[in-house]
Amino acid sequence: MSSRQAIRRLDYTPPSYLIDRVDLTFELSDTHAKVTSRLIIKRNQGVSADTPLVLDGEALTLESIKLDGVPLTASDYQLDDCSLSIPQMPDDGILEIVTRLLPSDNTSLMGLYQSNGNFFTQCEAEGFRKITYYLDRPDVMAKFTTTIIADKTKFPVLLSNGNRVGSGALDKNRHWVKWVDPFKKPAYLFALVAGKLVSLSGSHTTPSQRTIQIEIYVEPGNLDKCHHALAAAQKAMAWDEARFGLEYDLDTYMIVAVSDFNMGAMENKGLNIFNTKFVLAKPDTATDIDFDGIDSVVAHEYFHNWTGNRVTCRDWFQLSLKEGLTVYRDQEFSSDIGSRAVQRISNVRALRETQFAEDAGPQAHPIRPDEYLEINNFYTWTIYEKGSEVVRMYATLLGTAGFRRGMDLYFKRHDGQAVTCDDFRRAMSDANGVNLDQFERWYSQAGTPILSVNADYDAAAQTYTLTVAQHCPATPGQEHKLPFHLPLAVGLIDRRGQDLPLQLQGEAVAGNTTRVLEIREALQSFTFINVPCLPVPSLLRDFSAPVHLNFAYSDDDLVFLMANDSDAFARWEAANTFAVQLLKAQYAAAGQGEKVAAPAAFIAAYQKLLTSDKLDPALVALMLELPRENYLFEQLSDVDPVRLYDVCRSIKQQIARELRQELLAVYQRLNDATPYVYEGEQVAGRSLKNICLDYLAELDEPMIASVLARQYQRADNMTDRLAALKALVNRDGGDAQLADFAAHWSTDALVMDKWFTLQATSRRPGALSRVQQLTEHPAFSIKNPNKVRSLITAFCLANPPHFHAADGYGYAFAADHIIQLDAINPQIAARLASCFNRWTKVDAGRRELMQQELERIRGTQGLSSDTFEIVTKALG
Repeated sequence: MSSRQAIRRLDYTPPSYLIDRVDLTFELSDTHAKVTSRLIIKRNQGVSADTPLVLDGEALTLESIKLDGVPLTASDYQLDDCSLSIPQMPDDGILEIVTRLLPSDNTSLMGLYQSNGNFFTQCEAEGFRKITYYLDRPDVMAKFTTTIIADKTKFPVLLSNGNRVGSGALDKNRHWVKWVDPFKKPAYLFALVAGKLVSLSGSHTTPSQRTIQIEIYVEPGNLDKCHHALAAAQKAMAWDEARFGLEYDLDTYMIVAVSDFNMGAMENKGLNIFNTKFVLAKPDTATDIDFDGIDSVVAHEYFHNWTGNRVTCRDWFQLSLKEGLTVYRDQEFSSDIGSRAVQRISNVRALRETQFAEDAGPQAHPIRPDEYLEINNFYTWTIYEKGSEVVRMYATLLGTAGFRRGMDLYFKRHDGQAVTCDDFRRAMSDANGVNLDQFERWYSQAGTPILSVNADYDAAAQTYTLTVAQHCPATPGQEHKLPFHLPLAVGLIDRRGQDLPLQLQGEAVAGNTTRVLEIREALQSFTFINVPCLPVPSLLRDFSAPVHLNFAYSDDDLVFLMANDSDAFARWEAANTFAVQLLKAQYAAAGQGEKVAAPAAFIAAYQKLLTSDKLDPALVALMLELPRENYLFEQLSDVDPVRLYDVCRSIKQQIARELRQELLAVYQRLNDATPYVYEGEQVAGRSLKNICLDYLAELDEPMIASVLARQYQRADNMTDRLAALKALVNRDGGDAQLADFAAHWSTDALVMDKWFTLQATSRRPGALSRVQQLTEHPAFSIKNPNKVRSLITAFCLANPPHFHAADGYGYAFAADHIIQLDAINPQIAARLASCFNRWTKVDAGRRELMQQELERIRGTQGLSSDTFEIVTKALG
């Protein structure tokens, strides 16, 4: 059980010492690594002369230490499991430290570790202390020089941050490469890679006519899968220059792909290290979603060069300063290179299914938390996705030009500094001459606000009044919340389906058909004038704020908005709301023993979507997709997950039966022989075709079975092949196709991950037994995070009816693997433990079983602080 003490934001103090420069030398061998660090250190201003220097360090063997060239004896310093202290430290000094470490034993994948014999690092958040003793905190920024020495045959590629300034040969077939990073950075941005790798190169010319070399390094055999990632980097560079005037600042931008990685990617200065999932892709191995993910993640890490590297966090409580801002930037990039509507809807759906649940559960925290036990646990949906929505609200309130002014001032003030969320908010405020003091509550208050909107139409006066009440439920440690400052984007639609120009009472002329209302009070009213008829309100357009919206829409209103709303998000939202209301009502009816069925109006609305030739096929696909069970789960209490699944399946089967003709017609129209290309129109067509196929697979017809088998066999791309295989696996097991798939792709780790996930998420009986058997499969390794996520996490988080089986075996399976993983890789164990976060939402029998497993995990001897914190918060 962890004994680590909570760290509190208000306890922050500046570092007692600063490091101006770091010279690192790595001597790498098959069995160990020797690290020599030379630190130029000075005491911070105002710090007492008797204040010791305390350096962070974990899992290190200290070989020697010198201060200003003089070796220190054991009496000159103090050493424990997590630090090295020097009581008598001069105001200025040069400290030389030699450490030895065993990267091959480092299963945590933090610090320096080995994967397939190659060396990699991961230092965010606190991994650098596993490499050498250092002031491992983000507000200590230094210039790094790194020299790497290794066997030339075994490790021909030697990479680190910055620019390559020298290389040469040494004795015993060794060689060296020296890298200099001209920009100060915190230790969490340090990176090193050494191994047998091959590279794909390209270039980009900036507006100032500098040529940037782009290099992507992968293991041999994967080079043909790097072209999309290279193009994504080139697109990201051009976009950041055009949108924010930001050019890249080094000679070379490098991406390295590794299969053993805890995260998606890491933005180390100039040397980004990526999970292979977000680099490797070609049509026969990657889906449209994979290609889209590579665009997004490559852009995200590249954008960090300015929002995270050039301007970084003062402390880890400010994590959303870089992550929320950069997620917003990558979402905007993806919107500009693809479909803005589809991108926005996809982002909002993910936010609601994950972050809203986080906000409503035991792990709820503000985007700038007040305390943490283990910083790795704050790489959350709240920090990233809600953080992005908070940044988006700045842009919505201030407008595109105003947001750009704020960004420009932010970089002008803080380039090369470690700063806070308040510094960003002040830049936005000062650049636009507006008061954003109340907006700070988004940083300090947890939870998802609820907006309850009422409408009143005065036909005689031709006025339409919206009254908005806001309330935020209590969250752990925050019982009462003050009103937020938020934008509510609205439109009014007349009965012909036309947007009305909007004019608020007191304004001289009408304005745009979408109006952003600034909500600041617990209760506010807004009156629109010159409204000639009773309109249907279009509320929260483009999801202008991360809130729950309550408005008494009738079914007819929702069908009307589905057909007529000019805002794509609001149109999708109408369909989603209609489906949520239906499924909740049917779930309640099933609990009373009543028959489950969708009303004719619901089926008719879906029929209109399928027969429309005016809508983007990708938007139609999103509108046809029923709300996912994990989202519905949050709308209910005392949930029986099996009953919920049965209700959703029953409604899906009804749609398939009653709209068979329309579904088949759309499928056949889009199922042409056009060769695969990853481009917008084709992606949209495939998404609609495959959602139709997913519905048709619910029909127990030989003809449909033939359609599925034919698509699997004839597909020239992974998107279509996987869609058919998923349907087959859920329908009749797809045993022949699963065997064929595994035989064909057994040597491709990422494709086999898809194979694992298909079986982990199968709704057919016996899912847990199959997952248990697959943990013994030669392609599975408990030490590889991608494998864990593709099989174990997929089962626990994405297969509710089987994970929540009434016998509790799913819970025991999860707990067993959390305990096993905690001894190998605590970060991955803690993330898996989130499957128990909503244990209080299920019915009493399941609730007791989940609580027992949580208690068993918490009572495990030697449990890491990562997992202990998650489990303890879950138990409350």
